[in-house]
Amino acid sequence: MQGVKAVIAESYERIHRSNLLGMGILPLQFSAGEHAMSLGLTGEESFTFELGEVITVGQTITVRTNTDKTFQVVSRLDTDPEVAYFMNGGILRYVLRKLL
Repeated sequence: MQGVKAVIAESYERIHRSNLLGMGILPLQFSAGEHAMSLGLTGEESFTFELGEVITVGQTITVRTNTDKTFQVVSRLDTDPEVAYFMNGGILRYVLRKLL
């Protein structure tokens, strides 16, 4: 709704991760031992995500900022159906495409 395509967090409660996924937002998690402060992120950055050609369960994704920082995150798409939901823009669009 506000143009958000991905969210990076240290961890997710199951329901919050599911809600993001349901709206077509990619839940990403910092690698073990990393967080915004350890990476020197302020929240003012713009991010570019290198997803590759195919998105898979638990995929490692490279993130680059406009301040020349690069780090790895892990996709929190935990099952193949979740990958399908995300690829269709969320669960509602997935269901509607299946019905059509």
